[in-house]
Amino acid sequence: MPRYTSYSSGRMSIGGYFPPGVKWLIIVNTAIFVLTYLSPYYLSTQLQQQIVPVLALSAEGVVKLLFVWQFVTYMFLHGGIGHVLFNMLTLWFFGVTLERDWGTRRFLKYYFYCGIAAGVCVVVVNILLGYWGTPTVGASGAIFGVLVAFGVMYPDQTVLMYFLFPIKAKYLVMIFVAIELLLTFGPNTGVSTIAHLGGAAFGFIYLKSRLPRVALPDVGGAYRQWQLRRAKKKFQVYMKKNGGRGPWVN
Repeated sequence: MPRYTSYSSGRMSIGGYFPPGVKWLIIVNTAIFVLTYLSPYYLSTQLQQQIVPVLALSAEGVVKLLFVWQFVTYMFLHGGIGHVLFNMLTLWFFGVTLERDWGTRRFLKYYFYCGIAAGVCVVVVNILLGYWGTPTVGASGAIFGVLVAFGVMYPDQTVLMYFLFPIKAKYLVMIFVAIELLLTFGPNTGVSTIAHLGGAAFGFIYLKSRLPRVALPDVGGAYRQWQLRRAKKKFQVYMKKNGGRGPWVN
């Protein structure tokens, strides 16, 4: 019998439940990585020279060549073992709980929305900076969206930072976003922090716009109730002064 994510003593532990959305995202990402980077050298070179540039995200590809599918396909390409490993571990660790609570359809829609939004941010920034041919790969924009969603939905849940240090989810998200902001203004590391921040920002705005809103006080209704009570009191006073037997209110 599958075991679901359990919440005991303020900590999260992943049981045997593996929802289909997260499972197939991990399978497809891993399979494509193996095909493009761990296949025989001649095949890997051929794929990188002919296929990967068509699938990786670039301003030139999207704007000039109209390869609009790159907004989706770039999320399934990764630049190395560490890159794909970190993304897939993060997706598994935080995505399982979200998909369990949201359902597969809503989770996948959110995941791809964040990844596409991150891609749009990358293309816009690269156009402004003149980096038309610079390719971007990786699911990190969508992954940061998943991370932010977990922090918004379960802010006080204890998680493991870098899978080692216990910390509340909301603080973990704040730290990761702060690191990305600092790296954005630092020396070029080859990491697209714009994609990370774009996915995180979109996820936060998207979730906040869809969460139930707190109902505002009905000031007009309260004023009308006050007027009604005041009228009743005046009527009672009038009836008593004119020999009435009491308030005739219903």
